Order: sequence, then structure tokens, then C-alpha cells
Amino acid sequence: MTVPPTPLHVLTISGSLRSASSNSRLLRAAKQLAPIQLVLEPYEGLGTLPHFNPDLDGPSVPEPVAMLRRLVSQADGLLISSPEYARGVPGTLKNALDWLVGGPEMSGKPVALLNASPRATHAQAQLAETLGTMAARVLDAGSATLPLLGAGLDERGIVATPALAEPLRRALAAFSDALRALTPDRR
Repeated sequence: MTVPPTPLHVLTISGSLRSASSNSRLLRAAKQLAPIQLVLEPYEGLGTLPHFNPDLDGPSVPEPVAMLRRLVSQADGLLISSPEYARGVPGTLKNALDWLVGGPEMSGKPVALLNASPRATHAQAQLAETLGTMAARVLDAGSATLPLLGAGLDERGIVATPALAEPLRRALAAFSDALRALTPDRR
């Protein structure tokens, strides 16, 4: 009898606060398409984080920051989907990453990046650079760019469109395999 693999817990982070965000829709579709052993949990606190201030960083950080750090620390990996604003990473996402710079949470943390627009290359490159500087392991396996810009699809539409669902499903399977390889104790 084969024992099923231990689930891998992945924290998903949308870089957009917009209610109709393509990036948030993409992450919700990813949750539906993920292999059964990959448990995707959304981080919903991006808009509650205070502006990064080194004076507030230390043993007693604001509760939203403590929660972010706990969730990142407990996750086996991160899946981030971010828009590009003025050729860069949105300030809210950069703010969250700034709160994680000084701690151990991101060191060696596997991260895959999703992109909802093939034109949004600057933010993706900046995000990969920032995460690498933070000692995260940005994995090409599991990262994908899907042409959602202007498609007007919600997560059900993404899942129902084979040209979008299949590349996303493949990326998630590759991310799952890469996470398993990096965490052999979780097989």
C-alpha cells in the first residue's frame, strides 16, 4: 500500500489590492488546478501592513507584520503573482518584502512567480532580483506567464480555458516536484 505524500503548504501572495485583479484571479485558479499534495493558502493581509519603518522592526513588531512573518515561516514555499505598475513592483508588495528582509523567513524559501501579462517583464525581473537578494530560492520550475490582460476572465474562466489552465497546471506540478526535491523529509 502506497502512502500518499505529505501535503506541501504554499502561501500565495497577490501583489495587487484591486478587487478585480487578474493576479488574484490567477492565484485562485491556481488553487483549483494545483496537484492534490500542494495546498495553496492565500495571504490576505497585504493592505493591512504598515509602511516599513526600521524603528518599528524588532522583537515586538506590529501584529500584521508578525502574522506575515509567521505565515511565511510556516509555508513550504511561496507563489507570488504581481502586476507591474509604472514598470515596477507595486509598492504594497515591495513593502511586504521589506518587512521580511531582516528576518530568517525568506532565507532559502522556494518561490515561484506567476505573471498575468506577458508585457509585465520589468516587475517580474525586479521581483526575482529582490527575492534573490533576500536569499529566497526563485524557481523557474513553477513560474509561468499567462496572457490574461484584457481577457476579462475570473478564476472559473481561467480553469475552463485549456490554453490557460494547462500551462498553469504544468507549472504547479513542476513547482510541487521542485518543492519535494528541496524538502526530502516531506515525501
